[in-house]
Amino acid sequence: MLKGFTPPFTPDGRSSLAPAPPWHYAGWLFSIAYELDPAVANLFLPEGFGRATGCAAAHFCDWQATTDGSELLDPVYAQYREFFVLIEAERRGDPVNFCPFIYVDQDISMVRGWLQGLPKKLGSVWLTRSYPLNHPAAAPAQAGTRLGASLAVKDRRLAQAALTLTGGEGRRLGLLARPTYGLTGLPSLIGGPQAAQPRLVRMAADAKEFGPSFAADASLDFFDSPREELAALAPNRVVDASAGCFALTISRVADGEVP
Repeated sequence: MLKGFTPPFTPDGRSSLAPAPPWHYAGWLFSIAYELDPAVANLFLPEGFGRATGCAAAHFCDWQATTDGSELLDPVYAQYREFFVLIEAERRGDPVNFCPFIYVDQDISMVRGWLQGLPKKLGSVWLTRSYPLNHPAAAPAQAGTRLGASLAVKDRRLAQAALTLTGGEGRRLGLLARPTYGLTGLPSLIGGPQAAQPRLVRMAADAKEFGPSFAADASLDFFDSPREELAALAPNRVVDASAGCFALTISRVADGEVP
């Protein structure tokens, strides 16, 4: 019998691109809250989902993930970086997030994301790391430290950010502040081409842990691309930013239509 959580299916099952949950994540995140045109933001929301508030958040992340701890001994399977945008919307009277774009540099993470309703595509993401050392290369988490981040897709830079730590405590923004929704669904060629039938789902984290978070002043820029539509969600004004550590565990997603 062939085994596996995802293809490829093999006698042993260990070749599956993504093993079965639970998936444990810990990372270093830049979170940038900004204002944008709500009319444009509404165009990226599923029909009937809710009303865009005119706010959004961008996250640059340096993640480490594991299932049973084995990936930590072979970190090429554990480490990846990603960038994503979350549109804030009012849904049934409450503020929530919807994820229209997310880019990642690891195929394992991309498949896990699709299963969670996150529309992951491959990209190149970089962000400054911070170490608890008083050294020019360490970017220590203290007032005046400058941090940078970028996203490129198909050799084109699509986003960049610059942060300067202020010395204050950072607020929880975007993913760290509100429930997050996405769309799952795959197309099929069985009997002929059939487009995906999107289904709304909500991220259901079994455990969250918030580490130190550091307030920052920030700039955020998006750039045009022949194919990617990220620039349509470009900031009008950055309103808040932070850098910090965060961890969570995912073993399921919830039906996005259930209150």
